[in-house]
Amino acid sequence: MPEYICPHCRSPINDDDALLCLYCGRNLNRKVGFMGSLKYPTPRVIIVIAVIIVLSAFTLLIMR
Repeated sequence: MPEYICPHCRSPINDDDALLCLYCGRNLNRKVGFMGSLKYPTPRVIIVIAVIIVLSAFTLLIMR
């Protein structure tokens, strides 16, 4: 089982589903699946979603 290192206190965490550090209690900022990446968005995710929306709107407009 892979362990995760807390970015704040540098303690190893063996729980795969932990969202908070067991030792210092701070947020681990883990991104779990697609919805997790939307919870902590990076500019790249926001740009990709915007481009997909614009392209789909353009495609629907042309098909009409």
